Amino acid sequence: MSIPIPEDGLRGVRLISAVATLMIAVGLASLDTSIANTALPTIALDLNATPADSVWVVNAYQLALVVSLLPFASLGEIIGYRRVYVWGLAVFTLASLLCALSWSLPTLTAARIIQGFGASGVMSVNTALIRFIYPSRMLGRGVGNNALVVAVSTAIGPTIAAGILSVGNWQWLFAINVPLGVVAVVLALRVLPDTQRGQHRFDFGSAALNAMTFGFLIFGIGEGAHQADIGVTAAALGIAVVSGVALIHRQLGLPAPMLPVDLYRRPIFALSSLTALCSFSAQGLAFVSLPFYFQTVLGMSAVETGLLLTPWPVMTAFAAPIAGPLSDRYPPAVLGGIGLAVLGLGLSLIASLPDHPGTVGIVWRMMICGAGFGFFQSPNLRAIMSSAPPERSGGASGIVATSRLVGQALGAALVALCFGISMRNGPSLALAMAAAFSLAGSAVSFSRLVAKPATFRR
Repeated sequence: MSIPIPEDGLRGVRLISAVATLMIAVGLASLDTSIANTALPTIALDLNATPADSVWVVNAYQLALVVSLLPFASLGEIIGYRRVYVWGLAVFTLASLLCALSWSLPTLTAARIIQGFGASGVMSVNTALIRFIYPSRMLGRGVGNNALVVAVSTAIGPTIAAGILSVGNWQWLFAINVPLGVVAVVLALRVLPDTQRGQHRFDFGSAALNAMTFGFLIFGIGEGAHQADIGVTAAALGIAVVSGVALIHRQLGLPAPMLPVDLYRRPIFALSSLTALCSFSAQGLAFVSLPFYFQTVLGMSAVETGLLLTPWPVMTAFAAPIAGPLSDRYPPAVLGGIGLAVLGLGLSLIASLPDHPGTVGIVWRMMICGAGFGFFQSPNLRAIMSSAPPERSGGASGIVATSRLVGQALGAALVALCFGISMRNGPSLALAMAAAFSLAGSAVSFSRLVAKPATFRR
């Protein structure tokens, strides 16, 4: 069923239904990374797999996701974002069923690869669709809601996984996606609008180089984080660099490059992307190091650690919907800069905690971090999308998701480096490094005030 291209977003019930399908799908795709992490020991035991082998349940999903984000975003510009989104959501839902029915580690890993490609179809064009679903005056609110869903889904994954595993087996972690996915597909087919389509062809050569660049980059970062053989890590990163140079060379001069080098010529887009990379690197450093800090340094239990991590997503959920509408009225450069400065302050305060801190002292510091991160995300997303012309919304949307994944992987690798320097002081060093990333991102965000803006009509 073809739905006309809206002149300025959707209205009424159609708007609510379109937002619902986006929230369900993005929430499921974001959730599936963190819940699998929590369930790895249970999955390994049930499938008679080693802990090292079971890690591929997570790695397979992430690799499939990162190597296909930009190709699917490019495909969305050619055949329509709605079509890529619906097919991605359908594949994700079917793959979730296959995960639940898996009987061995190889079958589960194969299903997770398929699931990762489905999630990529959703996340690659999700932000682009927001631009055509919300009226232009509500774009900030739209990206704010999206940022809220991604942040909260990622953060509450371990809690949801623990709850499901307390009453059922690990297969239910994936089976629960199926009915929600079906609902989202039905809504998407009924209400999501068609979008303008580009005249260029899909570039298979660029897709292959993109897969090599980001696949080997994430693999190399992961190997480094797990302190694997230095030769393997160096080879993976070397291949990523060589293929990345070849990819950039291929993109130059193309009217709609898969790796959006044309958009990086726009100062606002380039600076906003760099700001996003800094913020998600800081988040990765914090989310990986904080559990170790609470348990190994402060001697807290796993339950206490989970409770102490909760104020961050709670405050993110509170701040993101506020910052979104504000970005429709005030410069995202200022709002994002303030948000990252607050995040940097919070991380610095946590890194400088006394040897025996009280619970209240930890909680209010975590609340500062969550508020800062939530206040940053929505304005920055709005800046990225509004700095790209409508016909290049797919490329911009792909960069949003890619920046998040690469930043989080880089943060995790840097935590491993900090632990290698000092096991006891590693968490504090990682948190200090996270604060440095946040403050650097804040400076980059404020620098957008003097950059030449580029805004476009829908």
